[in-house]
Amino acid sequence: MFVIIYRYLHRLVIQKQSVPKLVVCLTGMPGAGKSTIVSKLKEQGYETFNLGDGVRAEAKRQNLDPTGENLGKMMLELRKKNGPGAVAELIKPSIQNSTHEIIIIDGIRSINEINVLKETGNVKLLAVKASPDTRFNFMSERKRSDDPLTREKFDERDNREIGVGLEEIIKLADDSIENNNVTIDQMVESAIKIFQNWVR
Repeated sequence: MFVIIYRYLHRLVIQKQSVPKLVVCLTGMPGAGKSTIVSKLKEQGYETFNLGDGVRAEAKRQNLDPTGENLGKMMLELRKKNGPGAVAELIKPSIQNSTHEIIIIDGIRSINEINVLKETGNVKLLAVKASPDTRFNFMSERKRSDDPLTREKFDERDNREIGVGLEEIIKLADDSIENNNVTIDQMVESAIKIFQNWVR
């Protein structure tokens, strides 16, 4: 069903020749479920990009282990050196070269990144919200290299993300979906309904 809906949305955007790409930016605190939603959307045919992957690639290029501490420092260094929209700049060429008309971006953290991405198309911001307990439990089970293993490290990461503007960007979202006591399919269905409204 989701594949059919994707094709329908893709057709709608193509029919509007003068309309730029729809760039849907997902934002939310770490562990809220953004990457989970993006993975499911990718399975349905949507093109997706992750801002964190750009930072991980840069860390790999510099032969750094992709730990949460190293990636956090790398993110701050990139912003200090190249400006507050530096992380978004890493994926801008890929978006511009994409042949897809609907693109999903995972991991938006600041208004400066939004401003960079506005150069690539019609940007809409979708916030994924979840309680701190839901987020910590999810990351404890996921065990990605940069996931915090203790509540203290979890709080440190939250504070770092808030420090670069994440909390403010969540407040600016065009719409939001909740990830508390819902299934993955229910979250994806909610997201797709929002996309439908945005391309009409």
